[in-house]
Amino acid sequence: MNWSPLHITFAIYILLMIGIGFAAWRSIKTLDDYILGGRDLGSFVTAMSAGASDMSGWLLLGLPGALYLSGASESWIAIGLIIGAYCNWKFVAGPLRVYTEHTQNALTLPDYFSHRFEDNSRLLRIFSAVIILVFFAIYSASGIVAGARLFESVFHVPYSQALWVGAGATIAYTMIGGFLAVSWTDTVQATLMIFALILAPIMIILAVGGVDSSMALITQANPANLEFFKGGIDHWQTWVAIISTAAWGLGYFGQPHILARFMAAESVKAIPAARRISMTWMILCLFGAMAVGFFGIAYFAQHPDQAGPVTKNNERVFIELSTLLFNPWVAGVLLSAILAAIMSTLSCQLLVCSSALTDDFYKGMIRKNASQKELVWVGRVTVLLISIIAIVLAENPDSKVLGLVSYAWAGFGAAFGPVVLFSLGWKAMTRNGALAGMIVGALTVIVWKQFAWLGLYELVPGFIFASAAIYLVSKFGAPPSAAMQEQFDAVRKELEPGY
Repeated sequence: MNWSPLHITFAIYILLMIGIGFAAWRSIKTLDDYILGGRDLGSFVTAMSAGASDMSGWLLLGLPGALYLSGASESWIAIGLIIGAYCNWKFVAGPLRVYTEHTQNALTLPDYFSHRFEDNSRLLRIFSAVIILVFFAIYSASGIVAGARLFESVFHVPYSQALWVGAGATIAYTMIGGFLAVSWTDTVQATLMIFALILAPIMIILAVGGVDSSMALITQANPANLEFFKGGIDHWQTWVAIISTAAWGLGYFGQPHILARFMAAESVKAIPAARRISMTWMILCLFGAMAVGFFGIAYFAQHPDQAGPVTKNNERVFIELSTLLFNPWVAGVLLSAILAAIMSTLSCQLLVCSSALTDDFYKGMIRKNASQKELVWVGRVTVLLISIIAIVLAENPDSKVLGLVSYAWAGFGAAFGPVVLFSLGWKAMTRNGALAGMIVGALTVIVWKQFAWLGLYELVPGFIFASAAIYLVSKFGAPPSAAMQEQFDAVRKELEPGY
């Protein structure tokens, strides 16, 4: 293969990420270091890591593709995500950071649930760990599909080979450097992503001839592209579609890889600054991604002879525009931003899965007295095992990134979101209520997905039914212990006034 500037840029980027993994290796002494980086992340790294781990390959593939295919009506996804992310930072981040200190320094979400509700039966730990493994296998598969599609385009290798090439670097630095490597690389990757998503829309608009020319071409391609209420504002299906897309914001409260960033912050005092940084970064990235897809309609309407790959797969719109509008060196940087989005989220997902298997199963049930060195190596091995499972799930080349992400996002949002919110905000919540909410939420998503009733996104009924199960089972069952209620009061007092 002849190495072009684009290939060289990719190679440099991948080597840099692996190098960061080796740098983090030296800081890992305990399982706490490997899973949460010793709880020592400052505001900036917490913010950028949370943002990068959230915005996976769908940000540069799925979201632009959705806007390219359907126009402005897909913007409700971004609106819902912005509202959900802000509420997550505002109402979950601080309380969760403090609560994990009071629950025996919980390292994982299953660990937190188990200690928060004094669950000696281990049922909460088992069910939450199983849910993490099932839905993160699907979520990780989405990242591997996105990576394979990228390497397939750049290096012109078969999809079956691109699967392994695309995932290899991420697996390597996650295994080697654990949470610190993931967080440090996330910071670099988040910076690269925002650069790409500010530059690309500007160049697309200039290439078409300006905003006015772009809007005329978009309208000419299909007047419905400009409609926020596609199908008519008075039609019930329009509102189902809006609720389904905006409801993505509900999913934030239950995403283990994002919640882990809150748990790893150096203190609750770092959260407000991190929130401001993260929300600014997120809003710029989301609007940049939407602009790529939306104005991409205009570009390919003006150049229909170049639209073949995007017509075949709308999720390639960012890839095609990057290679068409920029010289190979700049294109290499922009396409590296896709790789950054993929690697940042995939690495977090692999690490959370590893945490669930190592801390919640291996240490919790098999080897309670395992040494810290042993646990770290078990964590590394489980990263590799989960990676292989995800690669197998991603073998279908027709898999859509956004579809896989939406399913996993709904699973976590419904199974964990209500449990997290109630556990932080309702003193009367019980262990049985948490267990009922978790199971009802997960099962509702799985069943609703199969039947697609009303065309409604499965996260919506899953979140509602899980919340109802938590309330009813807690209300009519035995009350929480006095120690649980005292712990709840202590956490609320510790949170700074006005937080």
